[in-house]
Amino acid sequence: MSDIPLDLGPQARIVARLAERVTDEQLAHGTPCPGYAVRNLLGHLLGLAVAFRDAGRKDLGATTDTSPDSVVPDIGPGGRGELSGALGQLADAWRDPAAWTGMTRAGGVDLPGEAAGAVAADELVIHGWDLARATGQEYTPDPAALRSVYDFLVATADDPDRGGVFGPVVPVPPDAPLLDRAVGLSGRDPGWKRSV
Repeated sequence: MSDIPLDLGPQARIVARLAERVTDEQLAHGTPCPGYAVRNLLGHLLGLAVAFRDAGRKDLGATTDTSPDSVVPDIGPGGRGELSGALGQLADAWRDPAAWTGMTRAGGVDLPGEAAGAVAADELVIHGWDLARATGQEYTPDPAALRSVYDFLVATADDPDRGGVFGPVVPVPPDAPLLDRAVGLSGRDPGWKRSV
């Protein structure tokens, strides 16, 4: 995989395993994403997996043109199995070096392939954390993906246009674990716990 910046496969599999362990009772639990229950977060993951799969393939259309803010997503019956398949397809699409070059589109935004791949990694790592926290699961992201996401978030921390994608940076001690620092840069409190 040395001909691509990052293999999204390991992180996609981690997220798929987290999703597979979600119980029906947990679907209504709150998450670190304001206004999203677990069922909405799973729906968002499904939508982004399909959108970034198609962005990687440069198969632009409805899946890549739709803003993720246009509707509150939900996971339907059988959606968790569909999510696993879509995550695998996303990873496969981004194993093609062509996915990382040229221009593509995701969420209705045109961007370079390498930037889209970085955003896809960010979505997988940070929403993996969201899902694990909301459902009480242990979470260790893929180290390469985590490092890539942290570097991406550091580079965008001062960007005035980041507000539409992330919340304000949550200060985290510089000696905190890398995952906590990435979570803080994404606008989340690493100490977030679900209220009972």
